[in-house]
Amino acid sequence: MKLAAMKLEPISSRALLGGLLFGLLIVFFAALTVGPVDISLLKAFGADPDTSMESLILFEIRLPRALLALFVGATLGLCGAALQGLLRNPLAEPGIIGVSNCAALGAVVVFYYGLSQAAWFALPLGGLVGALLSVIILFMLVGKSRSILTLILAGVAINAIGGALIALVLNFAPSPYAMQEILFWLLGSVANRSMHELLIALPFMVVGWVMVLSSGRFLNALTLGEETAHSMGFEVNRNRWILVLGVAASVGAAVSVAGNIGFIGLVVPHLIRPLVGYEPRRLLISSALGGAILLLVADIVVQLLSSGAEIKLGVLTSLVGGPFFLFLILKSRNMML
Repeated sequence: MKLAAMKLEPISSRALLGGLLFGLLIVFFAALTVGPVDISLLKAFGADPDTSMESLILFEIRLPRALLALFVGATLGLCGAALQGLLRNPLAEPGIIGVSNCAALGAVVVFYYGLSQAAWFALPLGGLVGALLSVIILFMLVGKSRSILTLILAGVAINAIGGALIALVLNFAPSPYAMQEILFWLLGSVANRSMHELLIALPFMVVGWVMVLSSGRFLNALTLGEETAHSMGFEVNRNRWILVLGVAASVGAAVSVAGNIGFIGLVVPHLIRPLVGYEPRRLLISSALGGAILLLVADIVVQLLSSGAEIKLGVLTSLVGGPFFLFLILKSRNMML
């Protein structure tokens, strides 16, 4: 017996993108007003940052935090939609190719050796190096194979090894304080980040976005099968690697400055997909905007719920994403009844 399901009608691209951009602007400015101290945005924007406390709070604390949440959320949403289209698997997310754990491992090694105290760029640079190494290993493992299964298995293996090495570093942490610092970073957060960290990661994110967005037509063709995509003039293996490299660059950069923030790349494409008529190309930009909105909202909630020690952003997204993941499983099971 088939269960009846409510279906959302697709929305025109202009209307959908306009609505998401409007929502993003509202949420972004709301994020600038949230914090332990009430400030006036008009006064803060008009004052001298060197003499005004309100201006200092806005430009040194809240603006970098909001911008980082926006760019990291956009990256995770975009890359989640791209990987789900590439792997033709609705449960795919950015961590499946192993970049997230390897970027986190690079940052953890920086923590372990105390290099994060030496220079402000050491931590994001360590994460970027870890992401680069994961891509090199992925290339070596997959080789010239055109199999999606080989790519997934290689990504899972890299992810598992990265996770094991992180656990090993934690096991040999030089002190409880070092372990605590590493664990707090791994939980994911955009708090206490500066413009310097954002600016070192942003170029890699943007390059990754360009590579992913350029693959929109390829993802549309791939829905008809690899042979059909090839007959339409696409070099399947080359386009696949362009997409994987784009995801690796942008996700690696995001993880290097914000830690592991899960489920955004899984949840957002599922929320947006019915509104774009299940078209992979249209899903990309919409998922980027949706991811930015969702992560900004999550960060606002984190700040509103935290009276003392702040809840880590990755913890909140996992608390929301976990039940959503179970909902997807139940939904797919019911559709088969």
